[in-house]
Amino acid sequence: MSGLLVAPSSRLRRTPFWDGVLAEGAKACSVYNRMLLPTLFRTPEEDYRHLKEHVQLWDVSCQRQVEISGPDAGRLVQMLTPRFIGGMRVRQCKYAPVVDNKGGMLNDPVLVKLAGDRFWFSLADSDFLLMAKGLAIGAGLDAEAFEPDVSPLAVQGPKSEELMRRVFGPRVSDVGFFEFDWFEFGGTEHVVSRSGYSKQGGFEIYLDGADLGMPLWRELMAAGTDLQVGAGCPTYAERVEAGLLSYGNDITSDHNPFECGLGKFCDLAKAVSCIGRDALLEAERKGLARQIRYLSIDGPPVPPLDRKWPVTCGGAAAGSVGSATWSPDFRTNVAIAMISRECFADGTRVQVDAQGEIRDATVRESTFI
Repeated sequence: MSGLLVAPSSRLRRTPFWDGVLAEGAKACSVYNRMLLPTLFRTPEEDYRHLKEHVQLWDVSCQRQVEISGPDAGRLVQMLTPRFIGGMRVRQCKYAPVVDNKGGMLNDPVLVKLAGDRFWFSLADSDFLLMAKGLAIGAGLDAEAFEPDVSPLAVQGPKSEELMRRVFGPRVSDVGFFEFDWFEFGGTEHVVSRSGYSKQGGFEIYLDGADLGMPLWRELMAAGTDLQVGAGCPTYAERVEAGLLSYGNDITSDHNPFECGLGKFCDLAKAVSCIGRDALLEAERKGLARQIRYLSIDGPPVPPLDRKWPVTCGGAAAGSVGSATWSPDFRTNVAIAMISRECFADGTRVQVDAQGEIRDATVRESTFI
């Protein structure tokens, strides 16, 4: 599909930072929650190296928020996730798997607690809003579910804290990991959390109001000239090295949290109102038939993955690869795969059908970074 254009449409929503993205020379993008997500600015290796050495601005407006608010907000949130939220503090963020009544993963968002009766689910790419609305209505809860005008901008990389201090002041350094506070920009208070879809450190600015998008982009760019700030995006190789899962690629509604390696986020003894609790208790009782693992795939760089690649072990079907790419630092192809119990032990040799080319690979229980 080289050279295929994306036709403009009001169904494909514009991000508040898109003029900045284009000015910085974005070369490719993907569609995510009905928005464009930049996926390449320089070359894959240059984007990767720049992220690990400097600081980048990521337009991740596509990471939409679903706000749950009202007297029964906490009840609705707990119905949606097997992670217990009873002790969650205001200004705290939690990785909170969302499941259906069969325990299948509907999304793997970050939950942000803004007040006792107000939460944001910061979403991966899936139609979650209608699920939240339907559950609130069906359960007769006094809670609203809607999408606010909030667009995240991620500031990622080892120099991210210095850049954030220059724009938001020294208090930003007091924000703990997976916590947030409110910071002023353009006369408006914005949520700023220490989080992001990389392992290089950084922050996410939840821009409140699209009109402030380009003023914020320009100020961050101007403040970081000597830090070699540049536009960037979630970097495929770094994400896979770190084992950061991609909903829709690595995991889907066909998988439960235990299979996704997210069992530590399931508090089934406490999250008794979660709609998928009974199914998850049964899955826990049965044990794992498959689980997410990480692969080192032999040979030269693998081709781009545009569909799941079958995995075999001893000639038998053993799972599939959802993400795979060449790692410049580890000098091997790195991958995330769902692997059957019989073959998911660390060090097991398997075979991957990479676009018709059979490659040998080694199973890893731990991520590369």
